[in-house]
Amino acid sequence: MKRLIPSFLAALDKGLTFVNPLIAQAMWHLRHPTRRGVAWACAALPVLLLLYVLALIPFTPGIGDIRKAKIEQPARILSADGKLLAEFKPSNREWVKLKDISPNVVNALIATEDHRFYQHFGLDWRRTASAALHTFSGDRQGGSTITQQLARNLYPDEIGRAPTLTRKLKEAITAFKIEALYTKDEILETYLNTVPFLYNAYGIEMAARTYFDKSASELNVLEAATLAGMLKGNSYYNPVLNPERALQRRNTVLQQMVKYGKLTPAAYDMLKVRALRIDFERQTEPPGPAPHFAQQLRKWLAAWADRNDYNIYSDGLVVRTTIDSRLQSMATQAVTLQGNQLQGIANSAWRARAGCAGDKDLLQTFLRETPDYRAAKQTGLSDEDALKRVASDRDLVRSVCESKTRVQADFLAMDPRSGQIRAWVGSRDFSQDPFDHVQQARRQPGSTFKPFVYAAAFEAGAKPSDTFVDKPVEIPLAGGEVWRPSDEDEPSARAISLRDALAYSRNRITAQVMETVGPNKVARLARAMGVRDSELDPVPSLALGTSPVTLKEMVSAYGTIANLGGYVEPVMVTRIEDRNGEVLAEFAPAPAQQELPADTARTLIDVMRDVVSRGTGSSIRSRFGVRGDVAGKTGTTQGNADGWFILIHPQLVAGAWVGFNDSRVTLRSDYWGQGAHSALPIVGDFFQRAQRSRLVDSHVRFDTTQEPGWFAGRAARLREWFQQLFAAAPGKPEKVVVTRGPARRAPAAPVAPAEGGGGASAGSAASAAGSETVIEPRALPPLLPAPGSAATAAGGAVDGQAQGGGEPAIAPTPTPDDVVPPDVGSAADAGGANGGATR
Repeated sequence: MKRLIPSFLAALDKGLTFVNPLIAQAMWHLRHPTRRGVAWACAALPVLLLLYVLALIPFTPGIGDIRKAKIEQPARILSADGKLLAEFKPSNREWVKLKDISPNVVNALIATEDHRFYQHFGLDWRRTASAALHTFSGDRQGGSTITQQLARNLYPDEIGRAPTLTRKLKEAITAFKIEALYTKDEILETYLNTVPFLYNAYGIEMAARTYFDKSASELNVLEAATLAGMLKGNSYYNPVLNPERALQRRNTVLQQMVKYGKLTPAAYDMLKVRALRIDFERQTEPPGPAPHFAQQLRKWLAAWADRNDYNIYSDGLVVRTTIDSRLQSMATQAVTLQGNQLQGIANSAWRARAGCAGDKDLLQTFLRETPDYRAAKQTGLSDEDALKRVASDRDLVRSVCESKTRVQADFLAMDPRSGQIRAWVGSRDFSQDPFDHVQQARRQPGSTFKPFVYAAAFEAGAKPSDTFVDKPVEIPLAGGEVWRPSDEDEPSARAISLRDALAYSRNRITAQVMETVGPNKVARLARAMGVRDSELDPVPSLALGTSPVTLKEMVSAYGTIANLGGYVEPVMVTRIEDRNGEVLAEFAPAPAQQELPADTARTLIDVMRDVVSRGTGSSIRSRFGVRGDVAGKTGTTQGNADGWFILIHPQLVAGAWVGFNDSRVTLRSDYWGQGAHSALPIVGDFFQRAQRSRLVDSHVRFDTTQEPGWFAGRAARLREWFQQLFAAAPGKPEKVVVTRGPARRAPAAPVAPAEGGGGASAGSAASAAGSETVIEPRALPPLLPAPGSAATAAGGAVDGQAQGGGEPAIAPTPTPDDVVPPDVGSAADAGGANGGATR
């Protein structure tokens, strides 16, 4: 290397020695020009300019891009039943045909911006030369034609807006391309539909609505001149903020119309003295029937379009989604109705209009978190003085209080068989609450997490009839702490079955089950079943739902239960088509992944039926009249901060959450704060509407028939053989004694708790002294119910015998279709009963 450096320096010195005379000679010729040299220089300039223009062509929009802009169409989002959910526009714009735009607009535009529009081919050389001369003399003027302005509007990134020669050349090249592909009327139409007019109004139609509250087809001469005048400088000639300037500019436009024969002088004299008469109203894009769903879909579709070289704003994509517009409407109505009712309760509890007078300490905490308080502290004020200054602003206090105490709610429904999302409501009102609580908000799920604990227990071999003693529970934690879960009532010291523990949401029993199966196993199972994005802390209190999750995850996991243990990833789109209806991509449901054994899922569903038939969610039937085979779970977290309810059906899983954005705020009611009274009515109202509209079939049932194992099958065959061998002779049915008349009730044997209206136990017949007896024949029933028979439905007699010591019921237990149970036990879901957080 050391040898190479001297050689390199020597070569460089030799090269400079050769170049220096050439540079010196060129400089001499510049100082002493000849006629021939001047002629060559003048001839070279156009050539160099032409070469520069040719070099810039690849850096301007291509012919294909310009053709696409000519027929630009935003992506259209359709529901599964063909209803329009949204259009993905790059801006707030509504395209209108040139024939639907007032001729006054066209006349004002051409007279002011480009009066030789129909004579040139993209560049007005006379105007460009005039503008250049004025600019060189210090009076800068614009010389762009309408076509050049359109080029800037369509391709701001490729062309730019810097006042440089390169930008003007790019603009001119693009204008020539546009003129080659567009007719003059198409250029006018595209320009008028893409030009910005402030206040998120793009195009003449939105401008007409914003400033004059009318359509573009209805604009008169004065209104058209006002809008055309804004094009020179939207902000400077803003008729809302600068009416005097706008009026002067409008009259200048009218003068130009007179100059080029678009308006008579007499008409001008009459019009120039009139006022602006602005009727201003900001235009907002309608949110559509499923705005939060559309918001999430836009992100997904943008990524898909980038991977496949499509533009969601201009390629006319048609996206067919899984949303059912009818179910979506029902969900929105249910959320709005219940949210408004709970808001009235929150307003009374917090006295929101009085500035949260119900809790001054918490209000002071809220005020300390405002930018106004921080600004006051930065001026050197003490905490007390800064707080007094902020609290003296009544408008600020009221605003903070109302925002903090605004009730939030969300809802999600999906088909558990395919993972297709049917309804998605991210908040009570998208315009006020654009934050999507379904997918973005993570909250403690409370007792809605308990099914994962019991699923792990059933997978490990536990039975619904297994019992734990209701006793004080103390579980040591890392660091020497002790977790003591509690319920609303004191420990009873009696044995409670797993079936009853889940139906009535017993915390102490669930904690013992969690201790038995282990937090790590429960966390792994919950992740496998659908809680895949949120972090689950594998600690004992996880049993009561202390790790925050999203509603989408919970509904997805409950879908795994409803799908008999098969997890299906939630999907939003079924297929994507181009503007001509050609299918670009199809998205079939992903195959189910068996994350929970089917028999375990069947057992869990059977136990969760009791939640809605006699447990904490029983008002689903008693109040809302939901029919058919459904199961579910309520959830309430510590201090009633979060209310949950999720209902499963073979065709649909639906869940709702209710709370506040700030978990320090609650409804301050042990009744309304429960998930059974805050979130359940949303799901109940939705399901009730869906069943009445026959969008959910109430006759479809879960396939919860347990397949008998090898030993059970052999035992059943042996039992049948013995029954046939020792059966009574035909024609001699057993005689049953039925009593009539006055009777006294005989002591009955203990029977299992009623589960869906179970039948009477054997041996409970009354006996009466001296009563008339009637002998009636009856066929002898089998000694034991066959596996999977009706006797085991809805927590049937076999489980009942294990729990209560009674005999198997002979009559089949009525199903949920047959009996609507009374509303009992719903109060057990109060904060401590469901307790999503440790106490």
